[in-house]
Amino acid sequence: MSADSSPSADSTDAPKSPGKPRLTEEEKKQNHIASEQKRRAAIRAQFDRLAELTPGMAGLGRSEGVVLSKVVEFAREQVEERKRLIAEIEERGGVVAMEDKVF
Repeated sequence: MSADSSPSADSTDAPKSPGKPRLTEEEKKQNHIASEQKRRAAIRAQFDRLAELTPGMAGLGRSEGVVLSKVVEFAREQVEERKRLIAEIEERGGVVAMEDKVF
């Protein structure tokens, strides 16, 4: 590589976007706040969705702890019901594939 084809020291000091001014500290702060609010809203929306899908959540508060607790309780109940149904099928002589027994 010749000396002519290598970048000069001056070109590395130049700003990446000469037409675009840098953000002020206040603008950076406001962008961060907006991003954080958006992130929290997305999380809240997903917790609301979990609450809608989980039996027994009607009329309860929407705190994240309550939602997670009820979701775990519901999931455990579903696993136990699945185990019970598999046992019943096998007691009656049915065959349940191993991949269907994964919990």
